[in-house]
Amino acid sequence: MAGSTSSGPGSSLAEINVTPLVDVMLVLLVIFMITAPAIQSGIQVQVPQTHETRQLTKNLLIVTVDRSGNVYIGDKITNIKTIAADLKKGLPNPQDKEVYVRADEHVSWGVLARVMDAIKTGGMSSVQMVTQPYDETPASQ
Repeated sequence: MAGSTSSGPGSSLAEINVTPLVDVMLVLLVIFMITAPAIQSGIQVQVPQTHETRQLTKNLLIVTVDRSGNVYIGDKITNIKTIAADLKKGLPNPQDKEVYVRADEHVSWGVLARVMDAIKTGGMSSVQMVTQPYDETPASQ
């Protein structure tokens, strides 16, 4: 009989068991799904849209105010009352540094005004607001 396989005690099975491979791949998928949002920029804010925008580069001093009013210098949370001291402590010569403020568009004007006042009190000579360009895609009707 050509093509027949024997199932006797001396024969070997030549099939690959893919179950462990599938298990490992599913575990890796879950790990990547959990860690991917943490790898991205830590603070999510929806900045207002304007016509004139400027691209930000990496080594800038960015103060972020999120939707709930939390204030961050870089990725570290701070307090409105301690922004001036934190900026002076973190920079050897704060007068030469520009500060970019990223504020969520739903943050109240009062909170934003207090943050900008605290930055100016910290000795920063230039404070810029960060915005995003208008979405140029036409709205679907």
